[in-house]
Amino acid sequence: MNMLKKIVLPLLIASAMGAVSTSALAETDKGRVVYEPTEAIDMVAGKVKVAIDALTTGGDTEAVSKLIKDALDASKEINANDKVDMARSRANNKLKSARSHLKESTQQSEQELRDAYRSFEDLKGLL
Repeated sequence: MNMLKKIVLPLLIASAMGAVSTSALAETDKGRVVYEPTEAIDMVAGKVKVAIDALTTGGDTEAVSKLIKDALDASKEINANDKVDMARSRANNKLKSARSHLKESTQQSEQELRDAYRSFEDLKGLL
């Protein structure tokens, strides 16, 4: 009987933990689109490229700033591992720097956007 208690009790606890585990029941919200890491990286790189093109064609700084903000928001969808997350954070810092320098110097901002674009493209190698 004592041996049975030692076997049944841990099994009961393990099954109870599995039944109410949030990670076991995790799923996406209805209506939310979940992207694969490569899809998310391509999406963000595309948005950065659009911002670069808008800046080089002499676009309005407010419109370019909004495009950079869209790229920053979309970069939150890149979710793979810790290495990718750290590299994504560094690329985001380049985007933020480009956005802050946009009012001062469009050439410096353009160079930072190009660096950010390369950084996002390099994320694919970390997957």
